Amino acid sequence: MGVSQMFARKIIAASISGSLFAVVLGLILTDPFVGEASSAGEYFQGTILSIPFYLLYSFPVILVYGTLTSAVSDLLAFFISNRTNRKLELYISLILHLLFGSILFGVSLAAAVLFFITDYILRRKQFGSWRYALKSLGLPVFVWIVFMGGVYVIDASILKW
Repeated sequence: MGVSQMFARKIIAASISGSLFAVVLGLILTDPFVGEASSAGEYFQGTILSIPFYLLYSFPVILVYGTLTSAVSDLLAFFISNRTNRKLELYISLILHLLFGSILFGVSLAAAVLFFITDYILRRKQFGSWRYALKSLGLPVFVWIVFMGGVYVIDASILKW
């Protein structure tokens, strides 16, 4: 697999993991401005309100920083494992992903692990072309539109009261 296909696969992995990361973070940290939800309705509302916010700020970082550092990690792991033991490539890549992901500790480390797992699955399936990479960029847009629609519905229902 060439470098061009690798970058296409990394963009697909960034689209998938960035969208998943925003949803999972929204489920864990429902509303960073209010605090804990006291009811299921408040939790649901906080989740729907926070996911577009998290996606808006995390996806560009995951796309740019995550794609570049993941490519560097894979290339370094490839060169190091060629000099030592070829079976260590996956572990070296994981360690480098964790090292690059530890820049902001817990949150970015979770994003790095999610990116690594997504990229590993795509690599095993040998999935990565520029056509699919460009199409995959629609996934975060779709997730943002869906949850912003939820925000609109919540706001419309609040205004009716």
